[in-house]
Amino acid sequence: MTLFIDGDAFPNLLKPIVLRSIERLHIPTKVIANKKINIGKSAYIEYIIVDQGADEADHRIVELCKKGDLVITADIPLADRIISKEGHAIDHRGELYSVDNIKQYLAMRNLMESIRESGEITGGPKAFGPKDAHAFANQFNAFLAKHYTA
Repeated sequence: MTLFIDGDAFPNLLKPIVLRSIERLHIPTKVIANKKINIGKSAYIEYIIVDQGADEADHRIVELCKKGDLVITADIPLADRIISKEGHAIDHRGELYSVDNIKQYLAMRNLMESIRESGEITGGPKAFGPKDAHAFANQFNAFLAKHYTA
């Protein structure tokens, strides 16, 4: 299994959590973004900078991801593409996307987007905090315990 990190908007609170697991379990990891992102120094991490563009990092992640790989992303359309490739996706707040729930998340995202496009002010997600980082850590560690063998 390879771990992919969608570097766009990756919360700083998650960096030490992910780095500890990468180092402890020797997880091959690719951090992909359109600008320099630093999770930490590790022999197991490869940093890939893609061209500027709305979905360039997403396209590269999908291109490289294989069945059984894990992607950390808050991008629901990207998670949907990963699930369709039989990969796994987890968001920054600890939600594990699956075949059973991804279409529901995608539909809700699309609904909220169309509401915003109609001029309605919906507000964004609540600020990311320690409680979210804790939920992510729990889900991430549970996933690795179940799915990762070095």
